[in-house]
Amino acid sequence: MSNNTNGVLYVVATPIGNLEDMTARAARVLSEVALIAAEDTRHSARLLDHFGIDTKMLPLHEHNEAEQTAALLQLLRQGKSVALISDAGTPLVSDPGFRLVQAAQAAGVRVAPVPGACAAIAALSVAGLPTDRFVFEGFPPPKPAARRAAFAALRAETRTVIFYETPHRLAECLQDLRDVFGAERPAVLARELTKQYETVRAAPLAELAAWVAGDANQQRGESVLLVRGAPPAEERGLDAEAERILRVLLQELPVKQAAALAAAITGLKKNRLYQYALDSKSAERD
Repeated sequence: MSNNTNGVLYVVATPIGNLEDMTARAARVLSEVALIAAEDTRHSARLLDHFGIDTKMLPLHEHNEAEQTAALLQLLRQGKSVALISDAGTPLVSDPGFRLVQAAQAAGVRVAPVPGACAAIAALSVAGLPTDRFVFEGFPPPKPAARRAAFAALRAETRTVIFYETPHRLAECLQDLRDVFGAERPAVLARELTKQYETVRAAPLAELAAWVAGDANQQRGESVLLVRGAPPAEERGLDAEAERILRVLLQELPVKQAAALAAAITGLKKNRLYQYALDSKSAERD
């Protein structure tokens, strides 16, 4: 339960590019709080200057969040309100702030959202992919082996999958998605949303990877990648558990042996499992 003698921690969304997306409430809250905790105070200073906001800022990022949280909680307990902002969009969505919000809630401090822009949701809204169920995976691992392993774990995910990616890893990330999810899996690149060079392109992963690799301009700016989910297991001809068993066996055995052993474990027909394994291997090579 929150204590009404405490201040309020406002989690404030800011524009992801176009300053016209700043809400009137966000501007008012930022001007009224005692302090703004900002991911990068130099970056956010330009935003505040544009709206004539002179509230004092304090840096809060992944390297100092633990130590800054104690100081901010003390301020909140004194009845002063604090706003949390990131460099762009909604805080905590692949940005710092989780520790502060969690600590504030544990201390009985009211945490209030001030909604606004979010790159993941903005991209999903224009992607033309299913929106009834989706999963946000943030930034993929930077190292290739770990990235491909993370993608492999998501290959059978039936929900639309959303990633963020940095400019210098975008081309390699798309190539890994193509290799793991399959060349024909539908996907969307949403780049520089709300900015001058906004780009939203839908295409199979192979086509999208080739397009980005061949055009350096598409490797600039902030990107959201969205991948259509896999068909449900029953549509692919196997239930989820049989598919899992076969995939584990395929990591260690040739296709024929993996199919035979999976048939013995699951009771399914060996030929059916063998064909599924061949189709999966073919998709991974595309």
